[in-house]
Amino acid sequence: MATMPAIKCTAQSKQPVSYKAKVTEVLSHDVNAYTQALFFHEGRLYESSGQYGQSYFREVDLARGTTIRSFNLAAKYFAEGAVVFNERLYLLTWMEREVLVYDIKTFKKLGAFYLPREGWGLTTDGKQLIASDGSAFLYFHDPENFREISKVEVKMNGKKVTALNELEYINGEVWANIYESETIVIINPATGEVRATVDCKGLLPLSLRTSRTDVFNGIAYNPANGHIYVTGKYWPKMYRIELVKK
Repeated sequence: MATMPAIKCTAQSKQPVSYKAKVTEVLSHDVNAYTQALFFHEGRLYESSGQYGQSYFREVDLARGTTIRSFNLAAKYFAEGAVVFNERLYLLTWMEREVLVYDIKTFKKLGAFYLPREGWGLTTDGKQLIASDGSAFLYFHDPENFREISKVEVKMNGKKVTALNELEYINGEVWANIYESETIVIINPATGEVRATVDCKGLLPLSLRTSRTDVFNGIAYNPANGHIYVTGKYWPKMYRIELVKK
């Protein structure tokens, strides 16, 4: 058994490494949260929840899964991926062609930028914002104006990987949920090559699933302690995981 060490983006092997997610802690998650973004900022956990007329953003009590503070979006918006850069919260909308910007400390709205495509996932490497739109591309944006700087096509074994959804930047790599699957791919953002896959099947047991339970989605990395958490849309649980090589 081995957990994944910190990896820097170096030369890629053609065959990705296969990992299995091992649960190390089970936490409560709000079963009414249609999870779109899940991330830490300065040790605090944040989450966005989608659906028209029901979208909101919140700070989460990690231990309890409850809401510390939140704000609702106008009914016309479907909240998607989100991230904080320089104390500004960037919140994607799905089809509305807007990136909503807020002060993360006060939740006061600061403005909005034009979004040139559908909004899905969002993260940052500390210099740029990195977005997905459900295709095989990662898009790199200037945080000052959301201007697209570049993009890279994600491939595994020479084949493009589509349905890239929620994103998280971890130790120089981009982790991405594959929509409607329970698989995470770990991507070299410089080349788009998938270095590894993470099998997360079976995290939420059948006994906790209902007709409302939706897809696996949400990856949060806490750089303070290296912990990684995952969950899903309308899931009653969130899981801290380690990676075991298959």
